[in-house]
Amino acid sequence: MAETEPADQLGMSRAEERDCIARAKKGDRDALRALIDSHKDRLFHFVRRVVRNHHDAEEVCQDAFLKAFSSLTTFNPEYRFSTWLFTIAYRLSLNGMRRKHPLTGDVDFTAIPDQGEDVEHRVAQSEEAAYLKRTVWSAVDGLTAAQRAAIVLFYREQQSCLQISEVLQLPVATVKSHLHRARARLKEILEPALARDSGRLRILTELAG
Repeated sequence: MAETEPADQLGMSRAEERDCIARAKKGDRDALRALIDSHKDRLFHFVRRVVRNHHDAEEVCQDAFLKAFSSLTTFNPEYRFSTWLFTIAYRLSLNGMRRKHPLTGDVDFTAIPDQGEDVEHRVAQSEEAAYLKRTVWSAVDGLTAAQRAAIVLFYREQQSCLQISEVLQLPVATVKSHLHRARARLKEILEPALARDSGRLRILTELAG
């Protein structure tokens, strides 16, 4: 018996996705809408973190969907549609940012140590969780574009370094370097703000939440 293919985070299996794409290629509007609904929120969150502007993020997402659908006949269904879509959106994001200002380089810092699950659970349940998450994501906005993208894809999208490398079109080693530097940079940014209680740094483990 063939093994059932796993569904993505929003419940659409690979088989359902392939069927949806096949119908979309034939101009099925319901299929196009299903693809949009399955990816729009995740895509917007990703792009918003990269471009750091709500209006620009909306435009990039619209352009990404338009570009993806206009090129749908070239899409290989053996790959995930989300990977292809996020790659298009990332390229559009960088192009838009380059038109506005040059991208800065990376800076090397030390890594953040691993933290325990007990504190993570306690902090997540506390009244401070929402504030701390805002603080973390505000710090994420201070990273480079590639670091922001890697952090969002790794923690929010739960993608592997290999998957992230496909989206960002970078070597896996470079993706790992971006994640390492991003975590270290976040520690440097957050430590002064959270110095009164060093245990609060463990909210970094909540990035996936």
